[in-house]
Amino acid sequence: MAHPLVTGIDGSDESLAAVDWAVDEAARLGLRLRLVHASCWERYERAVPSHGLSRPPEHVIVENLVACAAERAARRNPDVKVTTEIVTDDPVDALLREADNAFAVVTGVRGRGELTSLLLGSVSLTVAAWARCPVIVVRGHKAGLAPSHERILLGAGEPATGAEAVRFAFNEAEARGCALDVVRAWRRPRHESPDGSALADEPAHRYEGQASEVVDALLRHAVADHRGVQVRRVTVEGPAHSVLVRRSAAADLVIVGARRRHGHLGLQLGRVSHTLLHHADCPVAVVPHTVSD
Repeated sequence: MAHPLVTGIDGSDESLAAVDWAVDEAARLGLRLRLVHASCWERYERAVPSHGLSRPPEHVIVENLVACAAERAARRNPDVKVTTEIVTDDPVDALLREADNAFAVVTGVRGRGELTSLLLGSVSLTVAAWARCPVIVVRGHKAGLAPSHERILLGAGEPATGAEAVRFAFNEAEARGCALDVVRAWRRPRHESPDGSALADEPAHRYEGQASEVVDALLRHAVADHRGVQVRRVTVEGPAHSVLVRRSAAADLVIVGARRRHGHLGLQLGRVSHTLLHHADCPVAVVPHTVSD
């Protein structure tokens, strides 16, 4: 049986938007949907007198919000099989554990209790940085959350570490019946003479050609396996993070790969992924690829 699509819920508007997006995704891919709420409320309430109440009030709130999320999913698409889980644990730890047996994890851009000034909640950011499966952060304006553009955007990384992101992107485009834009950004390096002055830039066509070669190598096998997907190869001069954020306004989903290094401490996200998670105008999928140091 295929792994489920897992969605973290906490009752916030952002997590409900993630539920809606995940229901549509599960229907497209024929997956089960697993709604998970995680918090440490029970650990703290054990030390607080119940004053004769048979059940802690927070427990009732949690059960209600999970039930409401499940009902919302059923109303959106009754054909999607939905299961729920309430976990007494840190949300990040719970979702990372779920990720080990998930097709993908879907989160909202910001959860309940996060500062509204934050561009991206800490739970979403950390899960995207560490999960062993793809993580989709549902963000963007309401218009951007509807699949109205009929276009998927893939940020083309290196062939050695981008295969998983390519596979994910082609499967998404095929399931949606939409076009796939594969974008590779390139820049001309500026060399300096011994006296410190900048020399003339290298010819643009040389670096643009190198970018095209990377895209061709990255897509070679996927194009043959998904002949029904319309692919547009694009090479653009400029910083990759800026190029992809700008183009995300015309996409239903932007996909990037992420390198996972064994034993590496800290957030395992590059500048491109980090910027998209904070600023993209549509949902962002971070697809991991594990490499050895």
